[in-house]
Amino acid sequence: MNLLEDEASPIEPAPAPVRDKGLFDGDTGALPLDARRALCQLLSGPSVDASRHSQLWPAVLRYEAQLRSHLNDLFLELVLDRDAGVAFTRQADTGELETPVLLRSSPLTFIDSVLLLHLRQQLAEADAQGRRAVVEETVLVDALSVYEKNLSTDRAGFNKRVAASITKMKENHVLEKLRGSDDRYEVSPALKLLFSAEDVQNLAQIYRQLREADEAMEATADER
Repeated sequence: MNLLEDEASPIEPAPAPVRDKGLFDGDTGALPLDARRALCQLLSGPSVDASRHSQLWPAVLRYEAQLRSHLNDLFLELVLDRDAGVAFTRQADTGELETPVLLRSSPLTFIDSVLLLHLRQQLAEADAQGRRAVVEETVLVDALSVYEKNLSTDRAGFNKRVAASITKMKENHVLEKLRGSDDRYEVSPALKLLFSAEDVQNLAQIYRQLREADEAMEATADER
């Protein structure tokens, strides 16, 4: 993903803004307009991307310190990867301190989990080859078919669940549709921040064991 930063002229962190008047009647906020817009996008989620948010991304870089401070006030933290061109917000680890949870979360189904794992692996392979991680919807369905037996459902039901999971990834911008294509998507680089290489290895081992258990059961059934 191409960043909007110019290596010869990096975006300098902005000093604490000083204003004589607010942006609207009764405004006592300290952030300038572009920083507030970036903050709103970080809070509404799922991320600020250099490619999708060409006007907000420079504001995230310039006002990084101020944004971190405002998010910390809400027990949140800013996760920022300049190289990947992506930033998002997550709950801060506050230890034993009881704090409210502001960010919405939704449980992942089994198919959601294996799809995310597959997409993360595709992203890692693409990074290693210096290319964009582009996937096709039909290929995703085929790749996940090895887990069909884990759900004890028929092919039509399985395909329906996979389609629903892919739709969830689109809605959360994990998958971004490529221009001029109906079924090809780019995998968001944010997955690199959500799943470390160690996480991927551990999850892959778990799902590999699931597949091997199914194959062993099938082989036993065939012998009978």
